[in-house]
This record gives sequence, C-alpha cells and structure tokens, in this order.
Amino acid sequence: MALPRQRKPGFIELDQFEYHHMLAENEGLSLVLFTKPGCGACRRWVSLLMSYQGLHPAIGLFRVDSATEAALAHELDIFHLPAIFLYVEGRFHAEIQAEARLSRLEQAIQQALASPAQEHP
Repeated sequence: MALPRQRKPGFIELDQFEYHHMLAENEGLSLVLFTKPGCGACRRWVSLLMSYQGLHPAIGLFRVDSATEAALAHELDIFHLPAIFLYVEGRFHAEIQAEARLSRLEQAIQQALASPAQEHP
C-alpha cells in the first residue's frame, strides 16, 4: 500500500478564478477554510488546521478570503465564518462543523467521510 504523499505545509490561497480548478485537480483530502480579516475565530482555525496538517501531512489546506472573494462566498452560500469545506479527490464532500479542537475536528472529518457526499453548495 502506497503512503499518502506529503504536501508542502501551510495554506494555499484561492480566489474565485482558481477555486474550482485548483480543487478539482487536487488528490486526496483537502480542507478549504473561508475567512476574513479581523475574524478571531478564523485565526483560531488557521492555527488549528496547521496543527492538524502537522499530524496528517497528506491533507491539503486552502484558504479563501471571503472579504475579497465575496462573489465566491455568495456562490457557495457561505453566510457564517469561519466555514470549512472537505473535498475528497477533488470533489466537494461535506461542510465540516466542529468545535475548534483537534479531537473534535478529527471526529467531524471521520464522520463526514463515513457518510455519503453532500451536494455541492
């Protein structure tokens, strides 16, 4: 069995023009964090997701600034921040909702993966 490839640590910033294209080409699991400047909870999730990636180096992390990418946030029906989307093999799988703790994030991801994929917003 092949080991998952390790990714470059950190977030890849996405805008509305590359969002769908970049995620469609991404292999394995990816998490997309929608944030905005000045959002304290968003800063907490950035730190938490970086820690999560440290434990799971094969996971891809992407970030969208909803303030500058308002059209994309509107297209995806994002009304509350932070919002986290899980993609599997380049396809939307689920929105992740969890308490900002590593154990809760892990549990929410495992529950989402055990369930059928949701419709893309």
